[in-house]
Amino acid sequence: MARRGLLKAALLACLLVLCSGRVPTVIQQPSTTIYNSTLAKTLVEYAAAIYTADLTQLFTWTCDRCGDLIEGFEMMDIIVDVENCLEAYVGFASDINAVVVVFRGTQENSIQNWIEDLLWKQLDLDYPGMPEAMVHRGFYSAYHNTTIRDGMVSGIQKTRKLHGDVPIMVTGHSMGAAMASFCALDLVVNFGLDDVKLMTFGQPRVGNAAFASYFKRYLPHAIRVTNANDIVPHLPPYFSFFPQKTYHHFPREVCSTLWHSCCFYYLCRHLFTPVHARYMHIVPLEKCIQSCVVRA
Repeated sequence: MARRGLLKAALLACLLVLCSGRVPTVIQQPSTTIYNSTLAKTLVEYAAAIYTADLTQLFTWTCDRCGDLIEGFEMMDIIVDVENCLEAYVGFASDINAVVVVFRGTQENSIQNWIEDLLWKQLDLDYPGMPEAMVHRGFYSAYHNTTIRDGMVSGIQKTRKLHGDVPIMVTGHSMGAAMASFCALDLVVNFGLDDVKLMTFGQPRVGNAAFASYFKRYLPHAIRVTNANDIVPHLPPYFSFFPQKTYHHFPREVCSTLWHSCCFYYLCRHLFTPVHARYMHIVPLEKCIQSCVVRA
């Protein structure tokens, strides 16, 4: 039954993508002042580490993904919301001299929930100076209406108390990427913090056109790393005949061209499995990051 439900969700998502339009983009050459491939390789390791099942290994930074590029990370807090199946962590990375905030993506057995139940639901954003901005109710609530936000703010304050007002780097994969986006915007708009940076992996759309415009204003150098074969960044779908109400991505997208394929069957067959998880694999990621185009 679970497999049948997931198959139905996959078919629905594939049909929506097939029937929906895509936002026009201008492809540019990668800009080293905006996108840093070395930083991307580092941050995706932090995003992968949060999937560690053993929280003791994560807290002591002894997990399988806790070495190499991210060795020596100083963990401050792990925030777990058991009721809502959410997790994040905050700590200090001496190599990039920054607070690192990481959000975990949706667990595999529940990823169909937001496709089936939250696809059309939008919420008015109550941030100051953002009229007409609407956001995905589920992603917004996961960040704002759980214990995650307070725990994350506390972790940042503790880290900065020890290491000074260093930059804050926010990241995440999948649903964690959506939560990371709300976190970065929240820190800038509601907490008035400077030098907040955002880089996400495999992020779904989180708001309407007005929201995307405001987001660009406050976080002009935000980066979304995507895989050309990953369906998740195309969800919820963009419908060209509802340009103001439909979901839009905020810029800037760095898209891998290495695995590009127009094969619709392949895209549907691998929904949420190898393709969406490839951001977490070191070797494919290195190849991916070296063959990226930057989309405005």
